[in-house]
Amino acid sequence: MSAAFVVNSFEDYLRIVKDEIDPKHRYYRGQEKRISDGYKLEPSIARYEFLKTKSIGELIEIEKRALDTFSNHVIGHVNHIPWDEWEMLALAQHHGLPTRFMDWTTNPLVALYFATRVTKKNDNKIALDSAVYILIQEPQKYSALKSKQGNQSVGKPSEQDAQVTVPADPYSQYGLDTSEQDAEEDTLSDNDSTDKKSEAPHSIISPFEINANVIYDPPHVSPRIRAQDGVLLACFNPLKDLEEKDYLEILIEAKAHHEIRKRLELYGLFDKQLFPDLDGMAKWLKYREFECNEQVTV
Repeated sequence: MSAAFVVNSFEDYLRIVKDEIDPKHRYYRGQEKRISDGYKLEPSIARYEFLKTKSIGELIEIEKRALDTFSNHVIGHVNHIPWDEWEMLALAQHHGLPTRFMDWTTNPLVALYFATRVTKKNDNKIALDSAVYILIQEPQKYSALKSKQGNQSVGKPSEQDAQVTVPADPYSQYGLDTSEQDAEEDTLSDNDSTDKKSEAPHSIISPFEINANVIYDPPHVSPRIRAQDGVLLACFNPLKDLEEKDYLEILIEAKAHHEIRKRLELYGLFDKQLFPDLDGMAKWLKYREFECNEQVTV
C-alpha cells in the first residue's frame, strides 16, 4: 500500500489534516514504524503467534482467564474499581496487558507525537519514515452499544451520536478545527458517566462477544488517557490486522522528525504534557539535555 499523503514538515502535516482529511474521520494512530516495515495495525494480543493456532473459544478463554487474574489483583492498587469488563480491560491495556483493544486518539497532534518521538533505524542505521494512520471505517460507538441494553447485534452508528453541542475550538491556535470532535467526545463521556449510575454492571454485551469493531471512550483511569485524548478500538477479531480499506496512511519523512519534535514541544505536545507523571518528566528532560541535538542519518 502506498501512502495517501507524504509529510516533510510540521506545517505540511497541519495542512493535510485540516484540508485533505474528511472531518468525519476523527481517529488517529501514530506509529514509529510503518505497516510496510512490519508494524501492523493490530491489537497487542495479535503479536503472539501461538494464539493463532487457537480456536475462537480457546482464545476467549485465555483472554478471560488473564483478565480474571488481573481483576483479582486490582483491589489495593487503584482508587476506583472498574465497573464492568470494558473498564477492567481498558485498565489492563493501560498497564501493559495484551488485549483486543487498540490505542487511538482524537487529537491529530498527539498521533504525530507518537509517530515522531523516536526515529527508528534499519539494520544499516538508516532512519526510517514513520506514519500516522487515520481510521476511515465507521465502527459503532460504545455509547450507542450501551443504549441497546445488551442487544447482541453490533450495527452501524446511530444518528443520535452525531447530534452534539459544539464548544469553542481549543486547537484553533494550531490551525486545526477539532471543536466538533471534542464536543462529541465530551458529550459521550458525560453520557457514559450518567448511564453508569443507573445501569447494572452487566447490562450490555461483553467485549468478548461483539461481532464488529467498537470505539470505546474509556473512563480516565489515568491522567495519561485524558492528556492524550485516548480512545480504544475494541476488535471483534483480535488476531487480524485492519484491512487497507479501513485506514489512510500519512507518511512522515524521517528527515522531518527533528523539526516536528521541536514544534510539538513548543505547542505543549510533548513528554511532560502527554505523560503527566515522573516518567513523562524524565523523558522530557532526557530529550532536552541528551537527545535534542542528535542528528538523524537519513
